[in-house]
This record gives sequence, C-alpha cells and structure tokens, in this order.
Amino acid sequence: MHLDGMTIAFAVLLIAPAAAAEPAAPAKPAACFFAPEFQNWKAPDAKTIYIRVNVNQYYRLDLANACPALLGPDSHLVTKFHGPDTVCSALDWDLQVSQGFHDIAEPCIVKTMTALTPADAAAMPRKFRP
Repeated sequence: MHLDGMTIAFAVLLIAPAAAAEPAAPAKPAACFFAPEFQNWKAPDAKTIYIRVNVNQYYRLDLANACPALLGPDSHLVTKFHGPDTVCSALDWDLQVSQGFHDIAEPCIVKTMTALTPADAAAMPRKFRP
C-alpha cells in the first residue's frame, strides 16, 4: 500500500483532534513550599505528622523513628532549615519535638514528605487536620 503526502496529512488532521480531546491529568499538589509558609501541624501517631502550609495546602511527614513526644499535650516542633528556605523533600527537614520550653528536644527524622491532593486532605479525619 502506497500513501502519498496528501493522504498522510489528512490522516494527521483526523487523529490530532482526538489526541487533543484526551482528559487532562488531575493537577498535582505543589511539591515545594517556602519555610515561612509552614502554618500548623498535628500528629495522629508517633510516626506521622500532618502539616498545613498557607491556607489549604497539606503535607504528610512520615518519620523514620517513633517520636512519642509528638503526642504530648504541650508538645511543639523545633524546626531548622539549612540553606535556602525552600522545602521540597524529607532531606530539607531538621526536625525536633519538645514537650516544654525547658525540655530537651527529641530529634525526629523525616523519612518521606508527601504533598496531599485536595481529595486526600478532605479525607483526613478532622481531629488530625492542622
């Protein structure tokens, strides 16, 4: 079968609109944020922290080790960011948790940082939403 240039051009015109009509992939949440945009946090257990950035952007931090101090009523995070103030991965966190101002802060190593989709954030139990 021999195809000339006109036949190929016509075939391309027929196929192009079909390719353009494919549904767009859902928007992925932002993978990075600026450290000063970090607003609040809550821990559902000793190895997980949910954080809120700005008004409605959420991330889940999974920890490499258990940090039981996260579950205390007066616990607070001690965060240090080295270098640029952009947080994009678990490696950007230098995180400790303390249960009081005179308490020795316990290091909590962040294993993974996951940006949550709006659907993931909506499915989060209300008591754990920061």
